[in-house]
Amino acid sequence: MPRRKPTPRQKPRRLDVAAAGALPATVPKRWVKFLVGLFLLPPAWILTQTFFTAFARTTLRDSFWITEEFWFFSLGVILWMVTFFGLPRPLWLYVFGHELTHAIWVLLHGGKVHRFEVTRQGGHILADRTNTLIALAPYFFPIYSVLVIGLYGLLAIFVDVAPYRYILYGLIGITWAFHLSFTCWMITKGQPDLHYGGTFFSIVVIYIFNLVLLAVMLIIASPQVSWRGFARELFHNSMDFTVKLTLLINQLVR
Repeated sequence: MPRRKPTPRQKPRRLDVAAAGALPATVPKRWVKFLVGLFLLPPAWILTQTFFTAFARTTLRDSFWITEEFWFFSLGVILWMVTFFGLPRPLWLYVFGHELTHAIWVLLHGGKVHRFEVTRQGGHILADRTNTLIALAPYFFPIYSVLVIGLYGLLAIFVDVAPYRYILYGLIGITWAFHLSFTCWMITKGQPDLHYGGTFFSIVVIYIFNLVLLAVMLIIASPQVSWRGFARELFHNSMDFTVKLTLLINQLVR
């Protein structure tokens, strides 16, 4: 999907020339971020191992798969996947959420949004600042899931919403699958947002943030998985990975 992403207007900056008549050599930021992306691969692997181990254990051993949370969330995911692959995709709804997420993260970083434009063909915002988190926010921040949870919490202040929890689980399933499916689909379209920090670095960051989100959802939904237990298993997997990596390096050096 073509998206127009004008860069924010900035005040001209003076460029001081070195005494020798040339600028000092600097390493391109994309090279640095590519190296950072490489160093993020081990944490991504450790987090992946920890999440799927915890998910498999709580699903099979602790029978999480028969709970209300699991079934209605899964039903929401299935309903959205049928819609995504079988019906016309609500592209305008995605573009609106995408640009709204950019705008929210600009505001969270103390910036100002000067223009917000959305059409079915694409959208853009004009803001006075940007950074990696602002550029990648729509790919790891499920805006519609956040809105659903926020609305549920707001209603809970005035009425008893506990009997309708299954609706919350179903809507989170739909909105999270909406976020995941469009994220995967749009990444393959060569989005300009990914070029800000380099495509490789951006994809690694997006993957880690989405996996962290899934881990948080699992801990909240499953009483068998605690924050302390997940952190302890994450630490043990990190130590195990470090030991194996050290042994491999020693073997290669010899």
